Amino acid sequence: MAGEAARRCALITGASSGLGAEFARQYAARNFDLVVVARRADRLAGLAETITRQYGVTVHVETADLSDPAAPDHLHEALGARGVVIDTLVNNAGYGVPGSFMNQTWKTHAEFQQVLVNAVIAMCYRFIPHLQQRGFGTIVNVASLAGLMPGSAGHTLYGPSKAWLIKFSECLGHELKPQGIQVLALCPGFTYTEFHDVNGMRSQVSRLPRWLWMSASDVVLEGLEAVDRHAMVHVPGRINRLLATGARLLPAPIAHALVARRARDFRRVD
Repeated sequence: MAGEAARRCALITGASSGLGAEFARQYAARNFDLVVVARRADRLAGLAETITRQYGVTVHVETADLSDPAAPDHLHEALGARGVVIDTLVNNAGYGVPGSFMNQTWKTHAEFQQVLVNAVIAMCYRFIPHLQQRGFGTIVNVASLAGLMPGSAGHTLYGPSKAWLIKFSECLGHELKPQGIQVLALCPGFTYTEFHDVNGMRSQVSRLPRWLWMSASDVVLEGLEAVDRHAMVHVPGRINRLLATGARLLPAPIAHALVARRARDFRRVD
């Protein structure tokens, strides 16, 4: 794999921590150059320095806030001006908005949808031509197990946005496959990252059993293995795959009742 990946370049959004930083490390281990994108410049600089020292690859640091609709265009223009060509795109940036739908401002919802939906579309639209020109490439869209489960109260837009992302990845994957481009929707469950610290849910979700959780390194490793075997949708972890299968096979009223009964274990509805 290292020989095949020589001088290839992966662009990773949300790379300052968690799954994004782990994608950066594991792609670097596969001899990919990197473009790491996030809002926190200091975090990105530290990550870039560590990865460059450990793996000897080139790491381009780009600070961007994907809640700004212009950010994907600016990023595309900046990399073009520097002659950086992308053949792997990892749309990982995202976060959760806890609480009920009407207890948040419209600005909060609009920015959330901009990052989790519109920015993904824009990033794909801007960078797919580079993959088409080269005749190969990969897009990894980090979705969630939540996109495969019945909806529940609280965090109202998160599950729907991830369900959309899975379906978008499938449709895009079928379109691009004849051109040598692979699209994967990666659907992790509970993962040890800063995600729940940022949305204020750490104390609540920490009460969940340990067997529900995976490390970021294991999630990304399974994701890259899924890329290697040309999967279109992958749920990391046996427990998560069992939950996804159960949600699909159970009669809808039973599945919805089960999720609604346990939703307060991992959702805030106030």
